[in-house]
Amino acid sequence: MRSQILAKRYTQGLVSSIKDQKEFETLFQQLGVFFGLVLECEQLRQALANPFLPRTRKIQIGKEIVSRRKWAEKISRFILLLIENDRIGLLGDIVESFPILWDERRGISTIEVFSAVPLKDDQKGRLKEKLEILERGPVSLKYRIDPELIGGLSLRKGNIVYDVSIKGSLENLKEKIIEE
Repeated sequence: MRSQILAKRYTQGLVSSIKDQKEFETLFQQLGVFFGLVLECEQLRQALANPFLPRTRKIQIGKEIVSRRKWAEKISRFILLLIENDRIGLLGDIVESFPILWDERRGISTIEVFSAVPLKDDQKGRLKEKLEILERGPVSLKYRIDPELIGGLSLRKGNIVYDVSIKGSLENLKEKIIEE
């Protein structure tokens, strides 16, 4: 939980420095490249996570990586900040929350839609229209398949879950039976 809070704070700091959509796209792409590099290179990942490797050496490694790329200054500084503060382990959460926090800053609600099967384009369109009415503003929908749902939908916005699935209905029925 603490790591998610830290990741959100770092992400908010980066998001607050962005001036427009074009800059966001550039920074997001570059951050994704660095994350991919860390995931792919076992030696790099181990070096940056090694508590016995001196911080100065980790920073030196970070500077070498950054100097070889033509990245925006903000991403270069951000990566070095994560390395300096031994927060490279937050990178996955940062990459995941970066577009969500950017959308929030622009007044767009991000909602995850879980369904048992892929939704058709017209269903996605109707769902988006209805959610924009309910949210009183634009929404960004992230679709995920969850075969355990059996049927229906489950929607999640932050910590709030709206479950209109068959599985959710059966669980509610079970709870009511247990209560009685």
